[in-house]
Amino acid sequence: MSDHQNLLAGQRRALILDEVRRRGGIRVSELTRMLQVSDMTVRRDLDVLARQGALEKVHGGAVPVAEQRNHEPGFEAKSSLEPSAKSAIARSAAALASPGSAVALSGGTTTYAVAQELLEVAGLTVVTNSVRVADVFHTARRTDPAPAGAPQPATVVLTGGVRTPSDALVGPVADAAIASLHFDVLFLGVHGISVEAGLSTPNLAEAETNRHFIRSARRVVVVADHTKWGTTGLSSFATLDEVDTLVTDAGLPGPDREEIAGHLAELVIAGPGDGGGR
Repeated sequence: MSDHQNLLAGQRRALILDEVRRRGGIRVSELTRMLQVSDMTVRRDLDVLARQGALEKVHGGAVPVAEQRNHEPGFEAKSSLEPSAKSAIARSAAALASPGSAVALSGGTTTYAVAQELLEVAGLTVVTNSVRVADVFHTARRTDPAPAGAPQPATVVLTGGVRTPSDALVGPVADAAIASLHFDVLFLGVHGISVEAGLSTPNLAEAETNRHFIRSARRVVVVADHTKWGTTGLSSFATLDEVDTLVTDAGLPGPDREEIAGHLAELVIAGPGDGGGR
């Protein structure tokens, strides 16, 4: 029996509020599993917290109140969230890149994990607005130079721009650089994803830069762990119809998978230690 089952209502609501603020949003289904209480109990708790102005109810869950949705955690803070899920997602996503192709990676900790897996794909041209992602390839080139006759390592192009708390470069300089290029595959990280809001981020400038990424890509691959589903950031920058493939992890509940699958061309569920499944 879970310790959460014996919590008083006030204690349970405090836990719910902490999860909403920490993760930027949460689904009712996740709370029922975590707290080991009924769906109705969770919804009553959310009603109480919403009336108190502590959070905002959305379809299927809750998000921080509007004034908190423009908060963007730093790269280090986000790196500690769902590390095993990000690793599984990265392995499955990297398998979608062909040797010698042109790929783009947006900022984010999940795309950072994808970059580490892409080191094994020969001859890529990589365009990124992420300082952290660029460092992955630059460090690999310095510490493990390719022997004579081996396939060439990735060529990396880092856009200019204004640096965000998550070490992404955004703004007019980044937008102009991205708009002039064409990518075979875009690996795109998101703050939140939902049917109603599509893809969203707390950063208005990053939203615009992501729009340019999407326009320049032949194939859009969103990489997002299950906690991003149902979360809504301040600014939406794409609908689900603009996404070709979503790579997520096995923590996404069955009903949510069915809902997402109805709006996407391809849903890939990445399992631990394998290449994922569909």
